[in-house]
Amino acid sequence: YGARVAICEESAYGGTCVHRGCVPKKLLVYASALRHELGLLPAYGFDAVDPGFSWPRMRAAQNRELDRLNGVYQRLLDGSGVQRFSGRARVVDPPNVEVAGQTLRGRYLAIAVGARPFRPELPGIEHALVSDDLFQLDDLPGHITLMGSGYIGLEFAGIFAGLGSRVKVMYRSRLPLPGFDQDVRETLAEQMQSRGIELVAGAHLKQLAPGYEVVTDQGSWRTDLIVCAAGRVPNTQGLGLGEIGVELGPQGEVLVDELCQTRVPGVFALGDCCGGVQLTPYAIAQGRALAERLFRDETYRFEPAHIPTAVFSQPAVGVVGLTHEQALERFGDDVEVYRTRFRPMKYTLPDLPEKVMMKLVVRRSDQKVLGCHMVGNDAPELIQALAIALTFGATKGDFDRTLAVHPTAAEEFVLLREPVGPTPKEDTP
Repeated sequence: YGARVAICEESAYGGTCVHRGCVPKKLLVYASALRHELGLLPAYGFDAVDPGFSWPRMRAAQNRELDRLNGVYQRLLDGSGVQRFSGRARVVDPPNVEVAGQTLRGRYLAIAVGARPFRPELPGIEHALVSDDLFQLDDLPGHITLMGSGYIGLEFAGIFAGLGSRVKVMYRSRLPLPGFDQDVRETLAEQMQSRGIELVAGAHLKQLAPGYEVVTDQGSWRTDLIVCAAGRVPNTQGLGLGEIGVELGPQGEVLVDELCQTRVPGVFALGDCCGGVQLTPYAIAQGRALAERLFRDETYRFEPAHIPTAVFSQPAVGVVGLTHEQALERFGDDVEVYRTRFRPMKYTLPDLPEKVMMKLVVRRSDQKVLGCHMVGNDAPELIQALAIALTFGATKGDFDRTLAVHPTAAEEFVLLREPVGPTPKEDTP
C-alpha cells in the first residue's frame, strides 16, 4: 500500500509457528506416524519391517528446513522494501522504539511479539523442559512425562510415542483437551490410550524432585524427561509497554479493542501477545485487516463467523463452530446432535481398534449447522472444507442433499440421519 515499514526481530523470522510450533511439530508428526503405518504392512501382504530411527538425523533435516524458511522470509521482506532490524525493541516514546542502539520513528506501531512457554511456580520446576526445547534434544528419551493436555502436550505425546518413547501425560481435568467438545475429548483419550500412551487424569503436580521424579497428589514416578506443556503466555516483558500507558492483563497480554487498538493512540497489538485466540491464521488475518484500515480502507473489519482449528495429535482432531456444550448454553433445548463412531476401512484388515468420531451440532428450529467435530487422521484436512460450509450458513438439509463420495470416511458427514443424545457430562477435576 506504499507505506514505509520497519520490522524488529530478536530471533529468526517466522516466529513461534515456523520455528517453535506448527512447522517443526508437523514434521515430527509425519516422522512419528510412519512407524504406525509400517505396522500395517503384514495385513496388506507385505513383509514386516522395523527400520531404525535416528533422532539426530531427523533433527538435522528439520533444522535445514527451518533455516530455509527463515531465508525465505528474509528475502520476502527485503524484496518488499521492509527495513529489518535485529534485536529486541523497546518502546520509548509511542510510537517510537529503540532497537540495537537506534531509534525508529514511525507513525504507527504494531506489537506482534507472540508468546512464550508458561512455567508454574513449583518446587523443582527448573528441572522441566518446555516445548521450545524439544526440537533440539540430543537424543530420543526412553520415557517422557508431559504436564498439560492442550494442543502442545497431546501433540508431543503422539510424536514421542510414535517414535518409540514411553509417554505419560498428566493433567488436572477429567478429560484431556480442555475447551473442546466432550465427545472429541472422550474419543481422543480412548484412542491415545489404545496407542500405549498413559494418561493420568485429575493429577496436581506438587514438585519435581531430584533424579527426575514427578511428585503428584496421585503418587510419584521417575522419568527421563519432564516437559511443562501448560500453555503459553504473552511475550511482552521488558518492552516498556506499561511505562507508555499500554494496558496489560494479568498474564501480560496487551489489552486491545476489536480493531487491535491499544489505549495509546497509534499503538496496536495483534496475535498471541493479546491472549485470546492463539492461532497463526487468526493473527495473519488481524495483520491484514490492520494494514487495510491504516493504509487503504478505514472501514475494513475482521469479523470471522467461525474459527476452524486442528490438533495434530495421533489421531488428529479437527473442529469448527460451537461445541455441544456451547450450543446448549446459547440455545438451550433448541439443539440436536448427530454423531457416529466407526472403524475406518483401512484398519479392518489389520484388525486394529482405531476409531473415527464425527459429530454435527445443529440448531433444531432452523436446522442451521452450528458446529462440526471430528477425531481421525484426516480430520484437519476435512475440517477446512467444512469451515466453508459453516461460513456460508449451511443447514443440516444442505448436508443431507450432498452426494457422498464412497468409500471414504468423509462421507459419514453427509449420511448422518438420526439425532442422538445425551446431554454432556460436566467436566469436573
